[in-house]
Amino acid sequence: MTDTTDRNRTQGADGESETPVQTRKTTKRGGGDPAGRGRTTIADGVVEKIAGLAARDVIGVHAMGSGLSRTFGAVRDRVPGGSKAVTRGVKAEVGEVQTALDLEIVVDYGVSIADVAKDVRENVVAAVERMTGLEVVEVNIAVSDVKLPDEEDDEPEPRIQ
Repeated sequence: MTDTTDRNRTQGADGESETPVQTRKTTKRGGGDPAGRGRTTIADGVVEKIAGLAARDVIGVHAMGSGLSRTFGAVRDRVPGGSKAVTRGVKAEVGEVQTALDLEIVVDYGVSIADVAKDVRENVVAAVERMTGLEVVEVNIAVSDVKLPDEEDDEPEPRIQ
């Protein structure tokens, strides 16, 4: 489709109109913005993995999950072919545009629990919103234990180094 209007005509040196300049009107195919075509869904497990990794990055977080889940996780991690449970201690409820998270953490002895919780909350919200585009409406944190310096880890060291 072409559009020739007086505005698109060029004038010669003598001030008279010359041949019209033709311009093409751009037409969008498919009915609009490509980003708006279709629907993206994000599984709860995806958000749980992102949140779990973000929480573990905070200094003062020793582990994720309750003592029982960490014990089962340590056994599962030792099974050949098993992988670290990144989602241990994380529960997400994901909607179409928002998500809410519940985290269960173990903190190191001597750190400020309030500061660690604040840092975890900030890191998790930033990571989840940046990677998923979902709005994080709440991050509930339950501190289930404190790791004392002289306590053994629930997760044994691997025999092969």
